[in-house]
Amino acid sequence: MKDFIKYVGATITGIVMLSVIVGILGVISLVGLAASTASTVQVKDGSVFTLVLKNNIDERGTDNPIGFLNGSDTTIDGLNDIISAIHKAKDNENIKGIYIQADGMATDSPASLHAIREALLDFKKSGKWIISYSDGYSQSEYYLCSVADQILLNPQGQIGWHGLAAEPVFYKDLLAKFGVKFELCKVGKYKSAPEQVTADGMSEANREQVTAYVTGIWKVMLKDVSASRKISTDSLNAYADRFMDLADAQELIKLRLIDKTMYADEVKNVIKKRLDIDTDTDIPQLSLGDMLNVEDKKNRGDKVAVYYAYGDIVDEDNSNPMNPQTCIVGKDMCKDLEELADDDDVKAVVLRVNSPGGSAYASEQIWHAVTKLKAKKPVVVSMGGYAASGGYYISCAANYIYSDPTTITGSIGIFGMFLNYSELMKDKLGIKFDEVKTNKHANFGTRSRFFNAEEMAILDKYIGKGYELFRKRVADGRKMSVAQVEQIAQGRVWLGNDALKIHLVDGIGSLDEAVKKAAQLAKLDEYYASEYQTPSSWYETLLASASGNSGSYLDEQMQATFGELYEPLRYIKQVENMSKIQARLPYFLTIR
Repeated sequence: MKDFIKYVGATITGIVMLSVIVGILGVISLVGLAASTASTVQVKDGSVFTLVLKNNIDERGTDNPIGFLNGSDTTIDGLNDIISAIHKAKDNENIKGIYIQADGMATDSPASLHAIREALLDFKKSGKWIISYSDGYSQSEYYLCSVADQILLNPQGQIGWHGLAAEPVFYKDLLAKFGVKFELCKVGKYKSAPEQVTADGMSEANREQVTAYVTGIWKVMLKDVSASRKISTDSLNAYADRFMDLADAQELIKLRLIDKTMYADEVKNVIKKRLDIDTDTDIPQLSLGDMLNVEDKKNRGDKVAVYYAYGDIVDEDNSNPMNPQTCIVGKDMCKDLEELADDDDVKAVVLRVNSPGGSAYASEQIWHAVTKLKAKKPVVVSMGGYAASGGYYISCAANYIYSDPTTITGSIGIFGMFLNYSELMKDKLGIKFDEVKTNKHANFGTRSRFFNAEEMAILDKYIGKGYELFRKRVADGRKMSVAQVEQIAQGRVWLGNDALKIHLVDGIGSLDEAVKKAAQLAKLDEYYASEYQTPSSWYETLLASASGNSGSYLDEQMQATFGELYEPLRYIKQVENMSKIQARLPYFLTIR
């Protein structure tokens, strides 16, 4: 009887839960339908585009529809959306200016910041104005906002201006305390990705390359701020050495780093003066979301597809089944590129690559798909913050390659990294192993012991063949000899400006310039860019988060707890699911 009551109760509970879920889905469907049929935003004369720098910035934006339930706000603004909005604001005669509100932007991608800054500079060519305000600018925010005609700061605020630093984290000794070690095979003296778990400090080769690209990024920042603020680069460097983060606001004005101090509620009067309207008149404002719904009148002519390839390159997506944009799944991208090749409406393709690399196998498959696509129509690569190792592998076959000045690229090399728990199991846990085998290498790769010398020789030979193949792909794609590629390979990381000098890329330019080049190669007179993949809808993201399969809530808590250490910890967590042979960038570097 007790069991009967228990089962009946469970059934009733299940029915109630199902009803609630169906109800939620119904509401979601209605709201989604309403959102999808939203009308185009009409722009009033004298409008201002208000760009709030508050969220993370990724290649493409995502929403966090359940953030209000758990108190988090992990909305991510899309670089593509921001730049599109700036272009629309430039072309719309009713929009008179842009107001940038720096409110804690959380991005450390120099390439993304540079791309937005370049779009803002282009906006100013129309004769329109830009004003920025913040209670306190981070260095990244200040770099971006230095493009403004007026930089306004709270009287008690500060700006970040101190230079750049890269601080890789090493986990070898921590793992050793638990009896966990990594065994490594690699090709390329600069191929330093495994160092974080196989060493306790930077190798001299890695220090050389990190110094080169951190210094290179800082030079770009100095040059850009210097041009906008009319301050010499030597002076800006001297200010950084003085650590301007704690400087008084009046000193910042004296040094011409900012223009005025005022409180947030006073900024609207500055804008009204720019608009030449009365102080009691409301300012017509457009948010980023509003700008995305402003009509784009340029969608005419032939189609140039823009395909976004960003995140780790993987064989299988083990992260979030409802949000495949978080990584590049080899077989999925190959299928997508095949569809683009067969789509007669698509006349050319731009691959927007922002990837530190990953699986060497998946990178090779994508390379093959790119070559097949290029046989039918022009392919141009636009590099984002990273297009290194596997990210460069999938780019090198394109007809033309653009990078940002601060893109981190190259890293032509591969490695194999194998997690070994034998000391943990034997010495720490007391687990014993025995074996029976039919052949000499039948237990190759067992976790009960480390690889022996003969097995390491087999692995080294296999890794070497992979490196030779990678090097050959680059040589063929860039029309260089293998010997020429070897001189710039060995896993060496290059900044975009330097990559141009050694012919790893063809030009320094934006995504828009890549689209223009693709149209030129396809001999198109009139064209428009069309993003190929449709991002997951907000209600799909909601279902993924609510289902518990995505692990998004746990990831949020981990990221909140560990901060900048989250990426290296996630990397270690994912090693077991990774392809054992990797073409990957060194570390997850935090550049301050």
